[in-house]
Amino acid sequence: MKAIFEKAALIRLVVFDVDGVLTDGSLYLGDEGQEYKAFYARDGLGLKLLQATGVIIGVITARNSGVVTHRMQSLGIEHVFQGRLDKLSAFKELCDILQLAPQQVAYVGDDLVDVPVMLEAGLAIAVADAPDLVLKYAHWQTQAAGGRGAAREVCELIMQAQGTWAEQLSRFGI
Repeated sequence: MKAIFEKAALIRLVVFDVDGVLTDGSLYLGDEGQEYKAFYARDGLGLKLLQATGVIIGVITARNSGVVTHRMQSLGIEHVFQGRLDKLSAFKELCDILQLAPQQVAYVGDDLVDVPVMLEAGLAIAVADAPDLVLKYAHWQTQAAGGRGAAREVCELIMQAQGTWAEQLSRFGI
């Protein structure tokens, strides 16, 4: 765990996949083609707490969704790349925009399309219910499944490694 904390201490940007990471991967479709997704409130609080420490949050997803746009806006997440099946090019673009080296970036994924980015990121994280082939490429995996607390675990790990967790807890009198 010491090696993971050392990697996490360097992180300035955490990039999340959406389907299967920030959601449980289920896609709910209405008769008119309307798409619905469920986001876990505790994950959202974790994202906001991590942002309060100065760590930037980004999202790269292969799908396009108005629901994702709305949720990310509500969380104050500015760096949202949708419709990007080639996630590695989006990752490199985001690193260039923010002038960060890959070692300063954590990536959280759950499926094969995430592996190329996981291979580049300084801290590659897979959610607990990712396929074994994806878990093989992760430096660390969450205990919680995607959409059920995995993002919160990632946020807490980074804050603990960077010594900002206690300050965030103090906001709640803890």
